[in-house]
Amino acid sequence: MLSKSQSLRETNQRMGAWFDAMVAKSVRVPLATPEQMAAIISELLGTGARLRAEPLPTAVDDPELHIQVERYRLHLERLLDFLPSLQRQLLAERARLENERVRVRAAAEWARASRQIL
Repeated sequence: MLSKSQSLRETNQRMGAWFDAMVAKSVRVPLATPEQMAAIISELLGTGARLRAEPLPTAVDDPELHIQVERYRLHLERLLDFLPSLQRQLLAERARLENERVRVRAAAEWARASRQIL
């Protein structure tokens, strides 16, 4: 079983890789796939549960853990900065899908009306 510092180090590596992958896809706005967001949420929930399970040792007792906790905090701040752009991305996608739904509904109505005329 991994120690808390080892587990948190792996979490930090995965989160760093996810952020790098999201930013690499788009220069303007970081993009996240549903799978990436699910993985990040799962990671956050698991890590949060592990960190809350028992008190953290002092920085003197486990300096590596405190370094990893600080890196994790920086990843959380990065996520906080990323969330507004993700919200804009999702709202734009919702508007696009709504426009498409209206267009498809209008085409279906036109097709029904055309059949009635024939």
